[in-house]
Amino acid sequence: MRAVIVAAAVAFIISLFGTPIAIRVFTALKAGQPIRTLGPQSHQGKRGTPTMGGVAFIVATVLSYVAGHLALTTLPERQIAQEKPTMTALVLLGLFVFCGAIGFLDDFLKVRRKHSGGLSAKGKLFGQLIVGAGFGVAALYVPSTNGQTVASESISFIRDIDFLDVGKVGSVIVFVFVIMSMSNGVNLTDGLDGLATGASIAVLGSYALIGFWQYRHWCGDTDYARAAANYCYEVRDPLEVTMIAAAAAAACVGFLWWNTNPARIFMGDTGALGLGGLIGGLAMATRTTLLSIIIGGLFVIVTMSVVIQIISFKTTGKRVFRMSPLQHHFELAGWSEVNIVVRFWIVAGICVAIGLGLFYSDFLAVMG
Repeated sequence: MRAVIVAAAVAFIISLFGTPIAIRVFTALKAGQPIRTLGPQSHQGKRGTPTMGGVAFIVATVLSYVAGHLALTTLPERQIAQEKPTMTALVLLGLFVFCGAIGFLDDFLKVRRKHSGGLSAKGKLFGQLIVGAGFGVAALYVPSTNGQTVASESISFIRDIDFLDVGKVGSVIVFVFVIMSMSNGVNLTDGLDGLATGASIAVLGSYALIGFWQYRHWCGDTDYARAAANYCYEVRDPLEVTMIAAAAAAACVGFLWWNTNPARIFMGDTGALGLGGLIGGLAMATRTTLLSIIIGGLFVIVTMSVVIQIISFKTTGKRVFRMSPLQHHFELAGWSEVNIVVRFWIVAGICVAIGLGLFYSDFLAVMG
């Protein structure tokens, strides 16, 4: 627990005090966010606000992970606490950094062209496909000394579902799908000051709790497994999962200080795609793939609003919403930006609470 607290504290401090530096740097570079003319007119006042702010919390998370590992060297239970970076950490942080890099390229092109169009949709999807496939192979084909891999060959809900074993190749495909879905889901949810940041804090916080619970009831802990073999969790490196999720959540809290309305910096696609990639990776690493649909329910709802809008317009020529994604529909309906953000945060919190409730109820059922 000490290492997790250290990682979270360092991430928060670096992000809180590092984000203003990012604001000054990106402002000096004139890396202002281009605003779509077709969007809500209230957004025109945000023109020139620096973007690419996701760099701040991505860097903070990576540095805090190093700090957490330094703290691990002081722990007495070294047989359980991993002192060296694990494949789990490389996969999760790799997804965070490389998905963020795709977003950074998109943001850079927007700034350079002074237009809201950056990478093409196909270009972003192709980049996500390559990143997801690369780390999916690492997650499925690189086992630890006890044979455990970062991701599982079975589709999971709260644990692996044995009859949904899809094999290594099938699991890599599922891995890629989850990463692409989550990264685009968070990206679509972004667009209002603090909206995606606050929702991501809730989701990342839930995965920090899930990871820590799995660490305390881990089959890799031989003493615990012998005492309670019927309800230990078959996962790899749950302490690493906890540390990274807690650090990322804390880094986002520090960033939110500057990103809340009126935002002084936007996370941009750099932050949105990075956060989505990390959340998808956490879902795979904790064996909660299907549960992530509930935990990240807000992202799913926003994504479905876009899908519904596209299908409706192409099939009937009519729009279901005034504008998609969903948050812009409520803007055009007259809701204030702050009201939308807070109410969407409430929805995100409810989804997280339901997801955590299901996770814990499964534990109680197995114990009983």
